[in-house]
Amino acid sequence: ARYPEIPLFPQPGGKVKLAAGWLIEQAGWKGKKRGPVAMHHQQALVLTAEEGATLQDVLALRDAVQKSVLEQFGVTLEPEPVLIGG
Repeated sequence: ARYPEIPLFPQPGGKVKLAAGWLIEQAGWKGKKRGPVAMHHQQALVLTAEEGATLQDVLALRDAVQKSVLEQFGVTLEPEPVLIGG
């Protein structure tokens, strides 16, 4: 009720899937950078890492985004990572 504009996707059994990208963007993370990792400036679901970034750098940003979304919306994001490169 607090966020009537949030995109919802009905699921079997009466459940609803929320748009993680919308939640991340509304929490202020779209385009934000922490050290050598950032949330993409056009797509809040995409996390980018500069050369030299460590897995710990990536996980730290992921954790900060999850915490922020949980605090603001009461929603725990479930990561669906796809790692490219290496």
